[in-house]
Amino acid sequence: MTEPYPPAAATVDVGFARLDVDRAARTGDPEVVNGSGKTPHQVVTALRGLHRAHPDRAVLATRLTPEALAHCRDQLPDAELDEVGRAAVLGTPPPARGRVAVVAAGTSDLPVVRECATTVRVFGADPDVIVDVGVAGVHRLLARKDDLDAADVVVAVAGMEAALPSVIGGLTGSVLIAVPTSVGYGWHLDGLTAWLAVLNSCAPGVLTVNVDNGFGAGVAAARIARRVTGGTP
Repeated sequence: MTEPYPPAAATVDVGFARLDVDRAARTGDPEVVNGSGKTPHQVVTALRGLHRAHPDRAVLATRLTPEALAHCRDQLPDAELDEVGRAAVLGTPPPARGRVAVVAAGTSDLPVVRECATTVRVFGADPDVIVDVGVAGVHRLLARKDDLDAADVVVAVAGMEAALPSVIGGLTGSVLIAVPTSVGYGWHLDGLTAWLAVLNSCAPGVLTVNVDNGFGAGVAAARIARRVTGGTP
C-alpha cells in the first residue's frame, strides 16, 4: 500500500479551528490568524496555540477588531499590537533577510501599509516604510528614488486612480507589487477603480494583489526578498 501524498499535516484542535502547525515546515512560515469574523477569545486562543507550536519565532494575527485588540492587550501582555494596522504579533520575528520598501501614496493608505509592513517583518524581511509620496506631489517620490533602488522588493500601496505603481515601475527595476486600496473621493467603487488601474498599468512587470490586501503583498514580498538574499523560500 502506498503512503498518502501529501502526508497528513499536523494540526491542533482548539475547538473552533484546527491550527495548521505543520505549515512552517512546509512553507517556511507559520499559519496566520485572520481575525475577520472571529471573536476576541478565538483570536487570543489561536495566537496562543500557534505560539506554543512555534515558540522560537513570531506568529501573527491580522484584521483585528478594536475589541480583539483590547482582549489581546489584556490576555497577551507580551504581544506587540498595531492599532492602525489592526495586527498583533506574539513572539520574536526571525532575523531579517532582504529589504522591502513599502511605499504609500497617502497617509489614508496607512492601515494597509502597516498591515503589509508588519507581515514583512514577521515573515523575515526588513520593511522600509515610505509614506505620502503620491503622484500629486511627484517630487516627494523622486527624492526617495535611491531608497527604491536599494530595495529587493517594492510594495506600492495606492488608492484614488492608483497611479503610484505605474510611476514607480518607470523609475526602478526592483520587483514591484501593487496594492490597490479602497481609498478615494466619490464613486471609487470600493477600490475597483484602483484595482483596474494597476491591472492595466503601462509599466512592465507590475504584479498586483487584491484590494486592501496588505497581508498578501507582505507575504509575497518577504518571500521574494528572502530568496534573492539567499534565505529560505
